[in-house]
Amino acid sequence: MKKLTVIIPVKNEEHHIEGALQSVAFADEIMVVDSFSTDRTVELAKKYTDFILQREYDYPASQKNWAIPRASHEWILLLDADERISPELQAEICSILNQDTDKSAFWIYRRNHFMGKPVRFSGWQNDRVIRLIKRDECRYEDKLVHEEIVTQGEVGRLKNPMLHFTYTNLKAYLAKMDRYTTWSALEKNKKTKSVTFFHLGIKPCYRFFTHYILRLGILDGQVGFIISALSAYSIFLRYLKMLRLKEKESL
Repeated sequence: MKKLTVIIPVKNEEHHIEGALQSVAFADEIMVVDSFSTDRTVELAKKYTDFILQREYDYPASQKNWAIPRASHEWILLLDADERISPELQAEICSILNQDTDKSAFWIYRRNHFMGKPVRFSGWQNDRVIRLIKRDECRYEDKLVHEEIVTQGEVGRLKNPMLHFTYTNLKAYLAKMDRYTTWSALEKNKKTKSVTFFHLGIKPCYRFFTHYILRLGILDGQVGFIISALSAYSIFLRYLKMLRLKEKESL
């Protein structure tokens, strides 16, 4: 069977890191890329691997593209600290590594959980990411947000999903939203000539309608309403930050 390196970028993930590492114990090599955590993340990670690198965090694509060439093995599985590889997905990955394939990468679906509840709808039902890749054939787009793998090769799709526990607590979730809306504002600011009521009012409302009604967030109950509301707020926050950028205010 071909050998596998798992790469896990982290910063202050003491609540998640052990679960993530336990779920990839089958890998031949586990690389933790730490952005100088100030909690017990590194201490806990050392229980599972000695391969711990440290680098200042810039943005996700930069961190992952820096780490990928440092893997010892041809096949790489990229994992966030709040994700878990299920036994079924592990078996499917091992099956891929145990045979010849013409694919350079594979999509993996995510089964999301929010505030301790599984999310079946709310626009998250088709959530998928490219995470199983060939080291020398794949890199991330150099984008601040919503980066995806770029490859000249063919991309396959795995059947079994990974588990994604996207919510630790409200403070951490809002801090993450703040980071991502800042990156998104910086990236989109030059492409948008002006920010109007359409951006600040209509677009957030439509985002809520899309997630809650069109994408069936209503069927997820209270969690679906919260996800839809937070998604709308993230749109409002992005355009508010773009408005401030155009007024020469630093974010």
